[in-house]
Amino acid sequence: MLEFLAPFFPGLTVSGIATLLFATFLGGLVRGFTGFGFAMVFMPLASVVLGPVAALGLIWLIDMPFALPLAARSAKRAEWREVIPLLVAATLTLPLGLALLIWLDQTTMRWLLAALVLGTVALLASGWRYHGQPGIPLSLGVGALSGLCNGLASIGGMPLAVFWLGAQRNDRHKTRANMQTYFGLGTIVSGTILWIKGILSAAGLLMALPLFLIYGAGLWIGTHAFGLASEQTFRRIAYLTIFASAIVGLPLWDAWLGR
Repeated sequence: MLEFLAPFFPGLTVSGIATLLFATFLGGLVRGFTGFGFAMVFMPLASVVLGPVAALGLIWLIDMPFALPLAARSAKRAEWREVIPLLVAATLTLPLGLALLIWLDQTTMRWLLAALVLGTVALLASGWRYHGQPGIPLSLGVGALSGLCNGLASIGGMPLAVFWLGAQRNDRHKTRANMQTYFGLGTIVSGTILWIKGILSAAGLLMALPLFLIYGAGLWIGTHAFGLASEQTFRRIAYLTIFASAIVGLPLWDAWLGR
């Protein structure tokens, strides 16, 4: 049934194409529901099929047409005094993350990616919270870590999830607005750097074309489901989905699954 998509995914098997379609829809669902998490879901699964570098470029190509309008709609509710320092620091460390991505071999990168994602989910799900208003040093530190993770695996939302979901004072509406705004602005910055580094390619754009509709459907469903969920349900679904994606993407299963 998926053979008609083969021209968009040269060199991939039907199972590989199906994996990308599933990861794109599930990532869009989480992104629409929580305001973050697309890369945290997509990257572990897509890395198995494409390798981390190609998966990183594909994430940007898929998300870019949606990230900018979402950011424009969320900007008026965002905490700009938190978003701006984060973005500045992230911009400075993004090239270092990209250098590590290119330097590390694929298997090591996948193990590191899974460890980072699982560690973050464990911290968030533990119930840990911090109180008070975050200062500039903390915002800059989180932003620097976000930029590093963004370049390393396009999971810059991971430190931000800890920063904003872990804040006792933030509700889900504020968290989601901050995330959407940050990612929209960050898309412009990261796209420029990815282009300079040669990670964005015509082959990636070809693959992204049929995935736009899948991602858009996931975003639409997730966005509408957000209004129906309680605060507790919101957090549980986000954590569980990201956790499952990281587990499935572990190199541990490669031999058993024939990957």
